[in-house]
Amino acid sequence: MPSGRGCKLTLNFTILESLLQSCRTLAQFKQIYSQMITCGLINDTYASSRLLRTCLSSEFRVAVDCPRRIFDNIKHPNVVMWNTMMKIYVSESRPECAILLYKSMLRGHSPADNFTFPILIQACTLRARAEEGEQLHNHVVKLGFGSDAYVGNTLIHMYSVCEYLDDSRKVFDGMPQRDSVSWNAMLAGYVGQGWVDEALFLFEMLPCRSVVAWNSMITMMGRQGLVLDARRLFDDMQERDVVSWSAMISCYEQNGAPTEAVELFGRMNHEGVMVDGVTMVTVVSACAQLMALKEGEGIHGLVVRKGFVSYTSLRNALLHMYARCGHVEIARKMFGEGTGFDLISWNSLITGYAKAGYLNDAKKLFDAMPERDIVSWSAMISGYAQHNHFRETLSLFREMQLHCVMADDVTLVSVLSACAHLCALEQGSRIHAYVEKKNIEVDVILGTTLVDMYMKCGCVDHALKIFSEMQNRGTSSWNAIILGMAMNGHVQEAFSFFDDMTQYGVAPNEITFIGILSACRHAGLVSEGRHYFQSMTKMHQIVPNVKHYGCMVDLLGRAGFLKEAEDLISSMPMTPDIATWGALLGACKIHRNLDIGVRTAIQLLSLDPCHDGAHVLLSNIYALRGSWDNVNQVRSTMKRLRVLKEPGCSWIETDGVVHQFVAGDRAHPQSEEIERMLNEMAKRLRAEGYEPDTSQVSLDVDEEDKGSLLYMHSEKIAIAFGLININKPLPIRIAKNLRICCDCHIVAKLVSRTLEREIVVRDRHRFHHFKQGLCSCSDYW
Repeated sequence: MPSGRGCKLTLNFTILESLLQSCRTLAQFKQIYSQMITCGLINDTYASSRLLRTCLSSEFRVAVDCPRRIFDNIKHPNVVMWNTMMKIYVSESRPECAILLYKSMLRGHSPADNFTFPILIQACTLRARAEEGEQLHNHVVKLGFGSDAYVGNTLIHMYSVCEYLDDSRKVFDGMPQRDSVSWNAMLAGYVGQGWVDEALFLFEMLPCRSVVAWNSMITMMGRQGLVLDARRLFDDMQERDVVSWSAMISCYEQNGAPTEAVELFGRMNHEGVMVDGVTMVTVVSACAQLMALKEGEGIHGLVVRKGFVSYTSLRNALLHMYARCGHVEIARKMFGEGTGFDLISWNSLITGYAKAGYLNDAKKLFDAMPERDIVSWSAMISGYAQHNHFRETLSLFREMQLHCVMADDVTLVSVLSACAHLCALEQGSRIHAYVEKKNIEVDVILGTTLVDMYMKCGCVDHALKIFSEMQNRGTSSWNAIILGMAMNGHVQEAFSFFDDMTQYGVAPNEITFIGILSACRHAGLVSEGRHYFQSMTKMHQIVPNVKHYGCMVDLLGRAGFLKEAEDLISSMPMTPDIATWGALLGACKIHRNLDIGVRTAIQLLSLDPCHDGAHVLLSNIYALRGSWDNVNQVRSTMKRLRVLKEPGCSWIETDGVVHQFVAGDRAHPQSEEIERMLNEMAKRLRAEGYEPDTSQVSLDVDEEDKGSLLYMHSEKIAIAFGLININKPLPIRIAKNLRICCDCHIVAKLVSRTLEREIVVRDRHRFHHFKQGLCSCSDYW
């Protein structure tokens, strides 16, 4: 290697050739280049062209400016040198420079050859510029290279990449001679764009079907969801390579047939076919879909034996598989022991922890991430929403927006669901505006979620508008509108939408009938409820499940048909659940039926001895009868079993912030103002003749104390807060976790009339729209 000291070692062509052939590093190349400049050999056309070719073919990367300086130093470059420099630009992903160099070549009147145009056409392919490609095509024809197979093949590929398949086919059909590359290039174009019929026709015409061609066809069939066609091709192959097996396994995994993917992998392994990392990733993903831990662990062992442990994509697939199967600790161990994990690894582990309910662990990982993408945010936000941490869902979404991260539809669905549960209309409306501003496509899922959110916030008109604008409606969309109408007390409209649904040819499902039966029970329509319940099996071939029976029991019980409701439970083909017994027990409280109430409570408590609702309802039934000894006995049992009554909790939103109140709450920063407003309400309502309905208080205390207890219910506190912070004419919207009590219902009606405020309360079962002293439930709830 020349040392660069003066010119003691004189370079000649023989020495230069030897040095260039043994050149292995960029440092060695720079030494040779410097010596050529020092000795003047750089001015020799042949020597410079040889150095230029080394820039193109070397194992190390030479910055593109260097070969350009060498090229510019050549006084009269020939076509080979022009081609070499253009090829360097293309290899460095600088296709625009190759095109500009070609224009310089034309200005210098240097002739192009049949090797020039494939390079330039490849540059157009990289730029996806079909217009430039067409101009070059004209040059090809004009200069007489139209019949060259190499040029033709690159034109076919260029037009295919630019999605000009008709032009690709014209080039193909016009070629006087086609080689295997021509056929495969045309086939690859059809396969890449999913032109199934054309690809099949060309495949049948192939003079020689290579394994590559077969594999391409199987891959295309998989992308198009034509699984049976792909399998027929796979079975017809005379010889297969690892790509053939991998393509077929991937076809199964991508098209909802993970069982077949795992089975075919087993056959592949049994036949001794050498597996690769790509196949492993696919089959591990199939195991994740199946939640097939045993098979996944077996493949993990094979990964270790085959030496694929260092493959990041494969480790990510294994980590995802373990997390999805609920074995997050194994996934965490893999994550902690490995190196080189990427963003996908972090996201998979966070998703696993979040889905398993380990939200604190998921949040710690999330906070420790070196970088985040939308998947990271979505995984954490969805985890909160799925586990009923709705306030945290909204809080994290706000933080995401502060980081200027663009939300996707998956994230928006989770956040809108949280808004629906919290009755956070203001935030839900902002998200709807965000969807419109960002032109996010409102598909069936997002549209249905918006309908559900507005319905659960009591904004029926908004929900109807979105529903009417939806281009595509699935069964879930119709269910959301029917359930929403039922919940908001628009019973006849719910029936009308059910009729429209069937007329549009959309088959109702189990959830649809829950909506219809809920509409019947909210309005006490016993005959209609019986009709729809019977029509499930007779007209729609839907077998009622325990929830449908629960709706009927609630409908019959609240209407006073307690014995029929009890008999219906006895006739159920499945074991009644807690909710069904609870519906009957609640009806017994309404109608003060102690005998059936006690029997029902015994059945309910046999399923769950610590069920707080059963103890409370039984206690209330005794209290209504004045049986205070029995009330005390129930409460003693609750104390002995450490049963805690679920506290009444209400939510109200102001200025995009959700405030939460529990019964007797004095922890809010505005508690003093709230107490003054409660006193003002009491004063105004007493002037209207209001007396507290103390029959709802199951404590043996005097009437004055009972009234005080009633007045600190969470929904009354929320109403007082709303009167302070929400100005007319905006409604006061409240969500409550329990069924609204009779006294709170009376107070809300009186406030709506006396203070002229619209109040909307969503309790555990339905909406109550209070306006001018009336309620949408017509006092039937």
